[in-house]
Amino acid sequence: MKHAMELLMVAFWALSCFAQSPERITGQNVTGTIERYHDFPSKNVAPRNVDVWLPPDYSPKRKYAVLYMHDGQMLFDESTTWNKQEWHADETLTRLMSEKKVRESIIVGVWNTPKRREEYMPQKAFEMANVAQKKDAATFGIDAVISDRYIKFIVDEVKPFIDKNYPTKKDRKNTFVMGSSMGGLISLYAISEYPEVFGGAGCLSTHFPAGDGIVVEYMKQHLPSPKNHRIYFDYGTATLDASYEPFQLKADEIMRAAGFSDENWITKKFPGDDHSERSWAKRLEIPLAFLLRK
Repeated sequence: MKHAMELLMVAFWALSCFAQSPERITGQNVTGTIERYHDFPSKNVAPRNVDVWLPPDYSPKRKYAVLYMHDGQMLFDESTTWNKQEWHADETLTRLMSEKKVRESIIVGVWNTPKRREEYMPQKAFEMANVAQKKDAATFGIDAVISDRYIKFIVDEVKPFIDKNYPTKKDRKNTFVMGSSMGGLISLYAISEYPEVFGGAGCLSTHFPAGDGIVVEYMKQHLPSPKNHRIYFDYGTATLDASYEPFQLKADEIMRAAGFSDENWITKKFPGDDHSERSWAKRLEIPLAFLLRK
């Protein structure tokens, strides 16, 4: 009862965070509309912007699946990103919906902060390595691991707010999470820690080498059920991605042992693709079509 009351209080707090309207962003650099909530407050992590992308034909009278994406500032507008690259998530999902290849969906882009590595390193994997290998946070070049709090921020604070203010399908079958590099790690961690919340995870260029593969070890005991979850992995062969294949092959063995098959799991190799938003944008339609298929 006490735990239920705490969750209710957190949800109520999240729903009352914003009295003002979000900043609405439209124009030639964005397909559809972005509603940006500046400095979304949290009791778990530092405030950061949260973008809600709505398709061009968005209607509050319809219900939408929701895709939560990490590194939210890199998704929609290359004119504002640090490297002048973007995922083109707005254009790609708009096209797939117009072609009737995926269900009607919105994207929630959660921006990262200077604590990106601390928030994206799966905490239980790190703690397992700390016990087994006597590694500490400094081994990974970070101060502390706070990814449990980051995922709680999304599940207990952002999601209730989105479900309250937008016409969403709130169930697991219509709630997904996606990211690249360490964003791929935290997406896998989110679906493993909250299998009742997320029905699918997209993990592009998953940074399995972090901690010499500690998240691969974590997978052996913590994967969600293959009966009602979908997981997508991919990797390139250039720049940082060049080191990923041996770790991904080990992860694939664990996926097979856990009962995942072609129906609910994909791993793809993209020869020549590097570790960049440009590469992820080029192949984004594949995980979107797999996770959001009707």
